[in-house]
Amino acid sequence: MSVEIKSVKRGNVIVVEVTGDALDASNVQQFRNDVSQLLEGQKDIVFDLSFVKFVDSSGIGAMLSVLRKANAISGDVKLCNLQPNVKSLFDLVRMTRLFETFETLDEAVASFAV
Repeated sequence: MSVEIKSVKRGNVIVVEVTGDALDASNVQQFRNDVSQLLEGQKDIVFDLSFVKFVDSSGIGAMLSVLRKANAISGDVKLCNLQPNVKSLFDLVRMTRLFETFETLDEAVASFAV
């Protein structure tokens, strides 16, 4: 199962749209490679997870890695458009303490301006 990454710049924020049913062990290395090239030197990042229906521990680990890199340069990673089962998982494993989540892309991008 593959994952596709698209990015667009909105002001100082880079928006990363993750397309694919799952972010899991079968495609996390591809995700890491694609994202690391896109985000080099970017500090404010929004992951739009509209199309992701499942995330496993390796997917969470990959997103945490991006968060650590952003935090190291005084940046942040925010998430938007989480599918209900993905949101439930993030709540269950308390990832919402580390990642701020938003209902819409516009809200997530606007949160960096505050």
